[in-house]
Amino acid sequence: MDSFRVELGAHAHPVHVGTGLLDRLGELAQAAGLTPGRAALITDANVARLYGVRAVASLAAAGFAVATIEVPAGEASKSLATLERVYDRLAAASLERASAIFALGGGVVGDLAGFAAATYLRGLAVVQVPTTMTAQVDSALGGKTGVNLHAAKNLVGAFHQPRLIVADVNTLLTLPEREFREGLAEVIKYGAIMDAPMITALETAMPAILARDPEQLARIVGRSLRHKAAVVASDEREGGLRKILNFGHTIGHAIEASAGYGSYFHGEAVAIGMVAAVGLSRAHAGLSAADADRLTRLIEAAGLPTQMPPAWRGQNAADQGAAAGGRGGHSGRAFEKDFERALKLDKKRAGEGIEFVLIDRLGHALTRTLAFAEIVSYLA
Repeated sequence: MDSFRVELGAHAHPVHVGTGLLDRLGELAQAAGLTPGRAALITDANVARLYGVRAVASLAAAGFAVATIEVPAGEASKSLATLERVYDRLAAASLERASAIFALGGGVVGDLAGFAAATYLRGLAVVQVPTTMTAQVDSALGGKTGVNLHAAKNLVGAFHQPRLIVADVNTLLTLPEREFREGLAEVIKYGAIMDAPMITALETAMPAILARDPEQLARIVGRSLRHKAAVVASDEREGGLRKILNFGHTIGHAIEASAGYGSYFHGEAVAIGMVAAVGLSRAHAGLSAADADRLTRLIEAAGLPTQMPPAWRGQNAADQGAAAGGRGGHSGRAFEKDFERALKLDKKRAGEGIEFVLIDRLGHALTRTLAFAEIVSYLA
């Protein structure tokens, strides 16, 4: 087991990465100082079927009386409507200020449960138990919680640090292939922005990673989380350094919103966004052609998309759906309008531009304010 602490003063908390940790969840929660008693486990229907019984059994053995709250799987559950239903279930479970909420699932569950914990009874402890690659290497750590609005992702949310993170890489073995691969976008991101040797390691290990070798999975999850922990410890509320974690996300989030949540998985959209950011880095940050090609090839080797949705070029919905593995879409004109609207709603907007994360070389990120027209013109 790889264990370390996210150093955030009063909000410092332990992180555990390894195999077989789900059966030790109750023990690890107690060791983190959580009080046995009433608790809630928020999960989605798919994860509940696979891991819900084991998680509850582990918690019960440690003295936690758990009310399980299931939400539908998918991005659509990251909504105000679902949040209200969660609040009602928390009230029915008679949770108290000393109670904890355990978030068992991917990024949607983690964000939803984290926001519920941040706001119910003005703040309950939350334990993140991520079960997807994206959640294990990225979203479970950092304290960002929230839900989507129709206009754009994550417009409603709060910072609420977990009391504990438990990442059992064995849960990655049951992920559908597409969901597994999308999480690799966040892994590649860390190499791109702060760890050039990680790019070399990923190039070598990608076949074993795609074969889901547990040792390789534990290695990349632990390495990724340590990188994010270092950034978050330095800049918890995204006032400076933490902005580099948005590499690929500005365009990625706009793709997710404009294509319809769920049409592209988060990591797929981020992969496209990273390739676009690589091109903009060539134009505005001096990134070499060799580094640009190398990063793009690694993203392709992970089986991730690298091109803007076909609707961006004016193709029809059927063409877009076929090119995106059967995912739906809408006309080019509508997509472009929605994409530009979502881009302008990004939280990093600065006047008629946006603070954009670029790289000038592999392993080193910087920010530049780029005009919206400049970004759209490049993508065209």
